[in-house]
Amino acid sequence: MFDVIKALWEESGIYAIFNGDWKAIVMIIIGLILIYLAIVKKFEPYLLLPIAFGMILVNLPLGGLFSDPEYAWRMIVDGVATNTYIPELPSGATMLNPNLAEAMIDGQLVQLKWELQNVGGLLHYLYEGVRLGIYPALIFLGIGATTDFGPLLANPKTVLLGAAAQFGIFITFLVAILLPQFNGLEAASIAIIGGADGPTAIFLTSRMAPHLLGAISIAAYSYMALVPVIQPPIIRLLTNKKERQIKMEQLEPVSKTKRILFPIIVTILVILIIPSAATLIGALMLGNLIKESGVVPKLVDTLSNALLYIVTILLGVSVGATASGELFLRAETLLIIGLGIVAFSVATASGVIGGKIMSKATGGKVNPMIGAAGVSAVPMAARVVQIEGQKEDPSNFLLMHAMGPNVAGVIGSAIAAGAFLAFFA
Repeated sequence: MFDVIKALWEESGIYAIFNGDWKAIVMIIIGLILIYLAIVKKFEPYLLLPIAFGMILVNLPLGGLFSDPEYAWRMIVDGVATNTYIPELPSGATMLNPNLAEAMIDGQLVQLKWELQNVGGLLHYLYEGVRLGIYPALIFLGIGATTDFGPLLANPKTVLLGAAAQFGIFITFLVAILLPQFNGLEAASIAIIGGADGPTAIFLTSRMAPHLLGAISIAAYSYMALVPVIQPPIIRLLTNKKERQIKMEQLEPVSKTKRILFPIIVTILVILIIPSAATLIGALMLGNLIKESGVVPKLVDTLSNALLYIVTILLGVSVGATASGELFLRAETLLIIGLGIVAFSVATASGVIGGKIMSKATGGKVNPMIGAAGVSAVPMAARVVQIEGQKEDPSNFLLMHAMGPNVAGVIGSAIAAGAFLAFFA
């Protein structure tokens, strides 16, 4: 009886944790902290909550939720399948078809059939949606169905501010690629954090540096949640009181025809120029076209609610499952988090500087703060601009003006990801 209890104890996850798997304990604690931040502090709860729980699931020892399926050759003797498996074909074996072979084993001619021995863990299969780029594309489809490009169409020049904010991505790329710890693929994946667009960061990293997916996704969503903390000091540092008090003219209404043509034209132009951006831009613009068409309200409701939230759960859990202790608890992770804040800060600063240039060029008709919304954290960055504007003048309403560069930033970060894919392909 004692031997049975001892065997059960030694096969338990608790025994594994207390016998050297300290990294799993640390990751479980990190997961619990992220759950606290998501629930209590409301830091990006829709995605941080499933990411954190995925981290906990994959770091609980012996659960095998992220294990790969296992195949082996099963011996068939005299036409009868045995319970004997061998991992590799013996030398001299003859292939009868892709799943069946003949071989001499111990002087006897036997058949060997390629069979599934272990189906693998659930998270292994859910992760295929990340690896193949399915979940980020579906997220963009839902985002497109919830995005209003009207402010951008009403003031097209604000697309330049969305473009200016992307400098944070490319400057961070240059910094990261100079560090000996990272190659070009890893540097590009880290730099995309500056776009403040979680799905884009996940999409690019899953293609270029999947081993960094846990660290990069957590950094990206953490900084998106900290937009109200990070951006205001940068905005105030780069602008003066007079600039922050600038009031902008009310935007003109945008016709339905322009709203419908916009996603079609953007899709054609962007994909012709950067074909590798087709997945994200195509999904984003299809979702927006469905919304603006006005003829399929049930599809709009499905994309912006049920589909978006279902995919968010699957994406979050799958990404969290990549944050195992062995991959996450490395010095490079801290460096990635540090470079992430550099990317996000430079993106905010370059957007504000672009806003100052535009303000000068228009004779003070543009409030430079709206450039900070060029990072694609929609609509949080635009809200930060609105709040900062009203601190200086309660009658100043900048939200809709800031939404122009904000949605332009979504397009910009997707194009930046496509550019990296094209360059490294």
